Amino acid sequence: MRTMRASWIGYVVAAWSAAYGAAGVWWALGGGGFPFGTGDPELMAEPDVAFKVSLLGRATPEVAGPVIAVLGIAGAVVAIAMTRIPVRGWLRWLLPAFAWLLAIALTVGIQDYRTLIVVAYTPILAIGKVLGVWPDGSGWSDLYLAPRLNLLMCLLAGVGWALLAVAFRRLIAGACGSCGRADAVERTVVDRWGRRAVWIAVAAPLLYCGTRWAWALGFSLGMDPEAYQEGKEEGLWIAGAALASLGIVGAVLTLGLIQRWGEVFPRWVVGLHGRRVPPMMAVVPAVLVSVLVSSASFMYLRIVLIDGLTAENWALTLPEVFWSVWGAALFVAALAYHRRRRPACAMCGPESGVELPADVYVSPPDKPGSGCRRPDR
Repeated sequence: MRTMRASWIGYVVAAWSAAYGAAGVWWALGGGGFPFGTGDPELMAEPDVAFKVSLLGRATPEVAGPVIAVLGIAGAVVAIAMTRIPVRGWLRWLLPAFAWLLAIALTVGIQDYRTLIVVAYTPILAIGKVLGVWPDGSGWSDLYLAPRLNLLMCLLAGVGWALLAVAFRRLIAGACGSCGRADAVERTVVDRWGRRAVWIAVAAPLLYCGTRWAWALGFSLGMDPEAYQEGKEEGLWIAGAALASLGIVGAVLTLGLIQRWGEVFPRWVVGLHGRRVPPMMAVVPAVLVSVLVSSASFMYLRIVLIDGLTAENWALTLPEVFWSVWGAALFVAALAYHRRRRPACAMCGPESGVELPADVYVSPPDKPGSGCRRPDR
């Protein structure tokens, strides 16, 4: 049972890598469906800015196909080795380094803002369709384009590689494969910065939210007036305000990582009042959002570095640059919340060993004896 989680992650990552490697062979041999660069209709609509949007904006199947094939096949071998084969010596460091390299490349390096668009606008579009307020001519087919879905799949694969690297690190460090605790668990930098990270994650998206709502309310803040009027006629600023509203909701929910209602359902949650909030209900969405906003932020950082900022374009790109701060802070906050709330492990059964600050709320266990045995419980 201790290795089951690491095993299925390894097998899934290996299967995805092998399948993508086979796709790379197909593209290298002239097969259709290449989702990057010259095979991406959205990027090719404006080829002059393709590289600003994506690092693979100018990729061709003849060049990228063989590289994808080699990395995919090598990734499948590495994932199986990290899952099933006991390794020694320099392989104990080389294999997780390869895994982290792929994780960073897939979650940040090849990404752009469109992955975030797909995830964020799915609920917005659903609500807009129900209420009848979505602009005419927009639909699911406009949102779920093949290159966008490919980027989303790559991002999830990158998360899988990161999880496999963490599981492998636990194995070679002699830590519990289920909870990650070693013989002695001490208070870490993540625990010390958890509370401050929450407040940074709450503040970071507010500049973006403020500019988008200003546009929706009729103010051409930080934008050329003619470009603003054109976007207004197309309904772009209403869509932007909807996305900004999600950011505000997310900022409020982030406070739950350090508040009582983030650990025990409040009274207004009908049917669940008084019950403990499952930690993964907060951790998984927070980590996913942190990865999504970070991946989009680096695209805007490239645009700012290449084009610079003026009084008539800063609001289009500068607020999104701070998403990298938002993503990093949210990730740290989610990890601190997870470490604070993880119960005693059924596999290794140690105490948490994390001494929490007095101003951080810790909910009582559901029943006597459950959870970690801490002095403050």
